[in-house]
Amino acid sequence: MSLYKSHRTHFLYGPTQQHGSRQWLQSLFFICIAAVHAAGVPLASAEERDPPRADSVLFEVPPVASTWSDLTRNITSPEAWQTHKQDLRRRFLSLLRDDQKPARPPLDIQVHEDVLVDGIYRRKLISYAVEADERCHAYLGIPLDCPPNTPAVVALHGTYAEGSKRAAGLIDNPDKAYLDHLCRRRYVVIAPEHFVSGHRTPPEGPYETQRFYEKHPEWTAVGKFTYEHSIAIDVLQTLPEVDPNHIGVLGHSLGGHGSIFLAAYDDRVAAAACNCGASFFRHNPRFADWSRDRWYIYFKPLREGFLRHELPPIDFHEIIALIAPRPFLDLSGLNDGNAGTQRQRVLMLTEVMKAYDLEEASANFAFYVHGRGHSVAHESRELMYGWMDTHLKPAAATETRRVAEPSQP
Repeated sequence: MSLYKSHRTHFLYGPTQQHGSRQWLQSLFFICIAAVHAAGVPLASAEERDPPRADSVLFEVPPVASTWSDLTRNITSPEAWQTHKQDLRRRFLSLLRDDQKPARPPLDIQVHEDVLVDGIYRRKLISYAVEADERCHAYLGIPLDCPPNTPAVVALHGTYAEGSKRAAGLIDNPDKAYLDHLCRRRYVVIAPEHFVSGHRTPPEGPYETQRFYEKHPEWTAVGKFTYEHSIAIDVLQTLPEVDPNHIGVLGHSLGGHGSIFLAAYDDRVAAAACNCGASFFRHNPRFADWSRDRWYIYFKPLREGFLRHELPPIDFHEIIALIAPRPFLDLSGLNDGNAGTQRQRVLMLTEVMKAYDLEEASANFAFYVHGRGHSVAHESRELMYGWMDTHLKPAAATETRRVAEPSQP
């Protein structure tokens, strides 16, 4: 390809074009200039003309340098990827301190409230055992006349004192009423309370983890909530209405990265969506907040290493890659927190795509980046719910159809 310059305009033409074509283009250009002048449109002076751009002659795509490329470095085959993935899972469970979790008790599901909502679905307040001496409360929504094999979703709330009341649409911001929205779209939905909110708010206040670490000094809060969210899937699978093979998870903020952790942890999750989940470890000026010494402490056993600026042996791109080949959607705001960190998120996600390529599941990965900050705006909700529709419902639920021809009189 060559570049032909004529006055203020650049013409691109192929190497097989002859000199006559060049003359024709020149003539056409001057005809256009004359027409503009005749119409009374002033021409730009030499000082007003845009200078040529140095990058206008770059026809080769430059490589994108990324510090997230360790995800698939030196992996050249799907078989090598599967071996590496096993090591990533070991590192992930070590991060959670999963070996410290208690034995899973019988569910012992109890119903505390049962109401009809707008003649569309039943909303129940239930509780079930998560430890021998501990119960989790959750809202459960079941559409009326719900047939067997209905898809289900675990809806995770953010850092909110009243827990899943907001996810049920009973309080605060209706943008985050995921249970209500999804039940109206014909999903069975469970919205479990985070373990330091709602009915289990500690005496010290919502999201205080001091008592948790007194009880489980070697476990992690992330391991605790991930384990409990996995038990929420157990609850869904007891329901005759639910298709056990079509269960998804979604959430915002704390519930967003909770969705990542649960999908990576439990392969019963058939589709996942994270909205404005927290930042990762690397390229994060506040990485030590993952193991702070107050309030909500995600990974208390890692604090000494964090203070020495030692990052864990696994980061979020590797955790998300554990979800592959199952569908995963990430939504984030470039102006949500540190702008540089959020731009790194985009580079991180492009590397995660390579894992989905190796799994031959490229269509099961997507991300959406916006400028709405830490929000779950209309378009973000529609993307999350549409993602669930695409991957949890039958194909007929999302297929399009041509308009029928009108009948002839």
